[in-house]
Amino acid sequence: MPTHSSRLVTIERFILDEQSSAPGASGELTNLLYDVALAAKIIAREVNRAGLVDILGETGDINATGDSVKKLDEYADRAIFRVMDHTGRLCVMGSEESKEIIPIPQRFPKGKYVLLFDPLDGSSNIDSNASIGTIFSIHRKITDGADGTLEDCLQAGSRQVAAGYVLYGPSTILVYTTGHGVHGFTLDPSIGEFLLSHPDIRSPQQGKIYSCNEQSSCDWEPAFQQYVAWLKQPDAATHRPRSTRYIGSLVGDFHRNLLYGGIFMYPGNVKRPEGKLRLLYEVSPLSMICEQAGGRAVDGFGNRILDIVPTALHQRVPLVIGSKLDVDEAEAFIAARRAEQVRKA
Repeated sequence: MPTHSSRLVTIERFILDEQSSAPGASGELTNLLYDVALAAKIIAREVNRAGLVDILGETGDINATGDSVKKLDEYADRAIFRVMDHTGRLCVMGSEESKEIIPIPQRFPKGKYVLLFDPLDGSSNIDSNASIGTIFSIHRKITDGADGTLEDCLQAGSRQVAAGYVLYGPSTILVYTTGHGVHGFTLDPSIGEFLLSHPDIRSPQQGKIYSCNEQSSCDWEPAFQQYVAWLKQPDAATHRPRSTRYIGSLVGDFHRNLLYGGIFMYPGNVKRPEGKLRLLYEVSPLSMICEQAGGRAVDGFGNRILDIVPTALHQRVPLVIGSKLDVDEAEAFIAARRAEQVRKA
């Protein structure tokens, strides 16, 4: 965090400095990140006054992934589209709220980037005034022609050129990476600027926190159940027991663990083996950030998240993400328990 002697650096200045150190940079990605920051300001303004206007509650609609749509979800989705559609920097967009890809209107110029986003993660927390967030992922266009296609969206996370999230909590924080470290900016509402507050974030190699929805644990496979039970058992040699913290907002849980260390898990279960979280809109962008901060992100079956090539726009995957040593430990424990179950079978 900045001290009183720290110089004030706006997100605009920081991104420009990053651009100047990248040979051959055209400035398009720089401007696209500015656009994301603008959309975040618009959403933050509405989030902060949500209790004062008729914007809380559900619309009555169901989104592309089967969840009920909150009014603020709908507002955030539309705000991002309206900021992005006419800039000439994008060829296509994809939103968790939309069943199909979102084309750029024909009357506007097309660009070379793809934007994928979850407009308002953790929307079930909206009416209780808990932390919520926006997650975004940026890819380069890989197909020919001006218009973007589904193929442009279905790229492995390792091909992202930028990823980030915005956390709307007691303060609004934007965290992003372009593959050269992770940096966080806090919105100063008095001047309407994001100021550098968390330069070069490095996540602790091991934490004291685990985050998961234990309400669903009865449906997990035994290996995951046993791992969480093991985390609760006292053992000084392995830094146990661990504390549990679970907000129910992926951005909120991830942000806390990124700063303080820990592990977040959302495994599949007998009802939904593929898990709940969306690869393109949530898992891939947060995995890029996690790795850039020194952590790891895997699917619990030996696969690095960023190596998974998506086959569907709303594909879901299990997720184990967080501090490197915590994820290593979880992988080893779960693999050993599965092997033991196979031997007993």
